[in-house]
Amino acid sequence: MVVNIRKILLLLVVLLGIVTFFAFGLNRYFSLAFLKESQASLAALREQQPLQLALGYFLVYIAVTALSLPGATIVTLAGGAIFGLGWGLLIVSFASSIGATLAFLTARFLLRDSVQARFGQRLAEVDKGIQKDGAFYLFTLRLIPVVPFFVINLLMGLTKMKAWTFYWVSQLGMLAGTAVYVNAGTQLGRLDSLQGILSPGLLGSFVLLGLFPLIARKVVEAVQKRKVYAKWASVRPATFDRNLIVIGAGAGGLVSAYIAAAVKAKVTLVEAHKMGGDCLNYGCVPSKALIKSAKLAHQMRHGANYGLSDTTPTFSFKAVMQRIHDVIKAIEPHDSVARYTGLGVEVLQGYARLVNPWTVEIALNGGGTQRLTARGIVIAAGARPFVPPLPGLDDVGYVTSDTLWDAFAKLDEMPKRLVVLGGGPIGCELAQAFARLGAQVTQVEMAPRIMLREDGEVSALAQAALEADGVAVLTGHKALRCELVDGEKILVVEHEGAERRIPFDQLICAVGRVARLTGYGLEDLGIPTNRTVETNEYLQTIYPNIYAAGDVAGPYQFTHVAAHQAWYAAVNALFGDFKKFKADYSVIPWATFIDPEVARVGLNEQDAKEKNIPYEVTRYGIDDLDRAIADSEAHGFVKVLTAPGKDRILGVTLVGTHAGDLLAEYVLAMKHGLGLNKILGTIHTYPTLAEANKYAAGEWKRAHAPQRLLAWVAKFHTWRRG
Repeated sequence: MVVNIRKILLLLVVLLGIVTFFAFGLNRYFSLAFLKESQASLAALREQQPLQLALGYFLVYIAVTALSLPGATIVTLAGGAIFGLGWGLLIVSFASSIGATLAFLTARFLLRDSVQARFGQRLAEVDKGIQKDGAFYLFTLRLIPVVPFFVINLLMGLTKMKAWTFYWVSQLGMLAGTAVYVNAGTQLGRLDSLQGILSPGLLGSFVLLGLFPLIARKVVEAVQKRKVYAKWASVRPATFDRNLIVIGAGAGGLVSAYIAAAVKAKVTLVEAHKMGGDCLNYGCVPSKALIKSAKLAHQMRHGANYGLSDTTPTFSFKAVMQRIHDVIKAIEPHDSVARYTGLGVEVLQGYARLVNPWTVEIALNGGGTQRLTARGIVIAAGARPFVPPLPGLDDVGYVTSDTLWDAFAKLDEMPKRLVVLGGGPIGCELAQAFARLGAQVTQVEMAPRIMLREDGEVSALAQAALEADGVAVLTGHKALRCELVDGEKILVVEHEGAERRIPFDQLICAVGRVARLTGYGLEDLGIPTNRTVETNEYLQTIYPNIYAAGDVAGPYQFTHVAAHQAWYAAVNALFGDFKKFKADYSVIPWATFIDPEVARVGLNEQDAKEKNIPYEVTRYGIDDLDRAIADSEAHGFVKVLTAPGKDRILGVTLVGTHAGDLLAEYVLAMKHGLGLNKILGTIHTYPTLAEANKYAAGEWKRAHAPQRLLAWVAKFHTWRRG
């Protein structure tokens, strides 16, 4: 209660100060015109009562800054005009820091608890910066004023930064900028006529004002570079063998190398294993080939849906697996050594290791080693399947989403009893595909539902689809151990305090993937990792010339995101000294290729609720779509989240056949700021599945129709009929 009274009293004082400022028109005193008009009287007052004027100015500056009133810039210029550079800088420096600290403490006392409770997610980036290196973070903001100082004062008050730290960093960080503004004020104070505007001193001051943020940024970057490269200064090459070295030939590495070669940079791509990385050899390509075969088998079993006879498919499992490898071979040339060599990329096959920030040593697969230096390095080492530390797992044996393709290709028959560990996209895709091919599949997921990142209704629909294909989906079941009893393999799980034993012939670990962070020198260079390689918004590691892209960098493990990041990594590595680009994750699509497919971009409902983002939901049932009915695929829905009362798209979830393809229209719309009205006004070919997007937009339009206007229009038509 006492705290609340104090808050109310402080709030009243702040409001009284602000109201007084505007009610009495005090803002007229904070203008260049008033400063020029008062130039002579202020000079006289300075001669007669210098201490009183300095004290009054000091207190006014503190008040303006503490209350975050407009006019701080003019007051700073006035300091130079009245007191000159030396005394003006001294007075303004302390007054601005004290006022900023008072604003900081006021925001902390009045707002921090409530704002953090409500908008904590939106302040996450600020908090992250404060926790990592708060003083330097604030110093950079002060030195490079990309954010208005009064905003910094208030925002920092919402963090846990100590008041003393805030004060001394502000005092130091604002000093250079204060000097520039006070110096400009000294030039303004000397104006006697309009001709004085063109004086070299004044023009120089304003040029300095414009260049200061750029100069300060370069200074900060130089200090950071000097600090991080200090221990390696003696080994920095005088010249470089390459412009860019790329480690890893998955999606991120291939695109990085391609871009470098396209802009005529000398680039070397190093790959220890297979070109194309996980996507071509173990992930996207083989899994989709498997899913296609499984879907055809499913359609044969349900031929009656198409007016045909149901039939049990007969097939050779070895032939199915051979087709998968044939598909990989057909796509291999797109990612081959020959293709990239032809594009101008030097491809070395071997294991790369960072020796220092500019040198990579390659242990060549054919024998021997080679050392190369480069100005820029891109790490695109990818990820590998995570294998849980289950007791007995090695005794019974297992495959992962990486190893099953070669392991199963050696089998004459498909394993009859399969256990799939994991309820994420990979686990769901494999479980359904093998069930459709005739295996008895049990899927084990520790979480309360599968596909946990999607909305609850999507998880329920996905589980129903898997179960309809014969998958035994066990959610809320924790794998405890594996046992080998009389030659039979058994997985022991726990559910609601009771153990259950599941016999199987083969176990697939599909519980996620982890970035490859060891074996190529990150530890030797001290590059920080935390599940992924830590990078800034430009994809730089702590060494500005070393970048990371793809699964090894996160935060998404998608091939298309790896390729997206690769553009930023390559361009920044090659041209970052002149212009750097922040990686843009604002519109990231993804899909899970079960049947029906699940595709999403932007927010879903559970994301919006977690982030306290207001939204409206528009739904369209694909069961009403002509083409879906004709294809006997009339199930699923389109769910669009929009800003309340507006057609601006916040996110889309699509469930249905070819959902991943249909999502592209929404990705384009969100990327370029197009709303549902634009989609509604676009002609969609009939009859196609893409019409679902237009009909969803129509549902939004119908819900937001101007009812009052339509009522008047109805009366108008009645009148017209006589």
